Amino acid sequence: REEALINMAVKIIVENPASSFAKRREYCAETEPSPCIQAGGIAGDNCSHYRLEDDDSIHTHARTMKPPYRVPSMVEISAVRGTNGRTVVSTFSGCGGSCLGFEMAGFKVLWANEFIPAARDTYAANHPGVILDPRDIRAIQPEDIFAAIGARDVDVMEGSPPCASFSRAGKREKLWGKAKKYSDTVQRTDDLFWEFARLVKGIQPKVFVAENVKGLVVGKAKGFFIEIMKLLKGCGYRVRCQVLDAQWLGVPQSRQRTIFVGVREDLAAEPAFPKPLAYRYSVRDAIPWITSVSCLLPGKKPGVSSAGKPCPTVTTGDTGGNGRHAVEAEVQVEDSGKSSLLLEKRRFTIAELKRICAFPDDFILTGSYRQQWERLGRSVPPLMMRAVAEVVRDQILAKVKSCQ
Repeated sequence: REEALINMAVKIIVENPASSFAKRREYCAETEPSPCIQAGGIAGDNCSHYRLEDDDSIHTHARTMKPPYRVPSMVEISAVRGTNGRTVVSTFSGCGGSCLGFEMAGFKVLWANEFIPAARDTYAANHPGVILDPRDIRAIQPEDIFAAIGARDVDVMEGSPPCASFSRAGKREKLWGKAKKYSDTVQRTDDLFWEFARLVKGIQPKVFVAENVKGLVVGKAKGFFIEIMKLLKGCGYRVRCQVLDAQWLGVPQSRQRTIFVGVREDLAAEPAFPKPLAYRYSVRDAIPWITSVSCLLPGKKPGVSSAGKPCPTVTTGDTGGNGRHAVEAEVQVEDSGKSSLLLEKRRFTIAELKRICAFPDDFILTGSYRQQWERLGRSVPPLMMRAVAEVVRDQILAKVKSCQ
């Protein structure tokens, strides 16, 4: 098929309820040629008895002009870092996914905090110019940050308080108020949004952005959500919250996240969020040799999706209770001078996972395979946060500047 037809339909259906030999015939537009086109119909039937369908896989009409999937390299990000004149301090920074998103939008990250040693190692390897505070956030005071950056005016404070306590993949309310295993530590995590709010109140950035799992606004966790909204508004901010899905913001992964945006009350601007794109990227857009992805969860049958769709949500571990992704990939094999393609079933490589999570190919990940997977599984996809950061830059901070 030509590209325009590829983007229009996945199936050609010929259906005639009155037919005596075949009431419904399907032709796969991905793998089969079109049925015979005749003067008065198609495939021996009247032209009123056929239609084009899709199967909810990724397709884009030619007029949408979906650009090729691409994540800027670390060199390219370094070239635009700090070009918009705005500053960021980052909390619960992980390996730096959110910070990369802000840097892609031209922000300069001055200071970051990460308590987990393995995550801190990866952050430092990719952000050598950022002040990295290793302490538990409970021990950090606003004055410590002001002293470190040599200024008291901060444009944006961002953070992703650990979400394991609210994730629907975990035990949720059974462990609220208790210390639990989190990455390579044991700590209580359901109180960390309060620590984020404490620093927001003390630092008073123009804008704050906070990220958490969708589970925060579902079921019994809604009580926490209501308290968090009251807490953040009480810091002197107009606050709005939306659940955004990374697959509609340029990421080849279905990943829903709760995003809080707050704008300081004295500023002439309102919280705003990115609009979804008119297209999505598939696994195969990012990794052309992958043909299918399966997600294995304990006690459930494997869910298999076509590589023509976004990847299911990448969790924090490649094995165990957090689920496991497996892929089917094409491998070129040489035998007796002949070349052929075979399919192999395996896990994602870390290089492949970086693309699914919208990280640069040259982003450095430290530690074991398990630790590298965890870093990516806990991160906000940089392209997702870039979309948020661009809105903060253009629709919030630009208005603030024009009014001052």
